[in-house]
Amino acid sequence: MPKAAIRNQIRRLRFEHDEMTQQALADAVGCTRQTIVLLEQGRYVPSLVLALRIAHRFSSAVEEVFELED
Repeated sequence: MPKAAIRNQIRRLRFEHDEMTQQALADAVGCTRQTIVLLEQGRYVPSLVLALRIAHRFSSAVEEVFELED
C-alpha cells in the first residue's frame, strides 16, 4: 500500500488570519516553528491532536485544513 500524503491549507490560513507567522502558530498550538515549516511543505503528517489544535486555532473543521491526497 503506497504511503498516503496529506495536503493542507495552513499557509493560506495563516495569511488570511492577519499574516500570522509560523512561529505565532507554533506557539499557539504547542509545537515548534520547524514542525509548521514541515507541515506546510507536506513533509510531515501531524498527530490527530496537533491537527485538531491547528484547526481550532483557525476556527475551522479539520477537513477544511487537512485533506487526504489519494
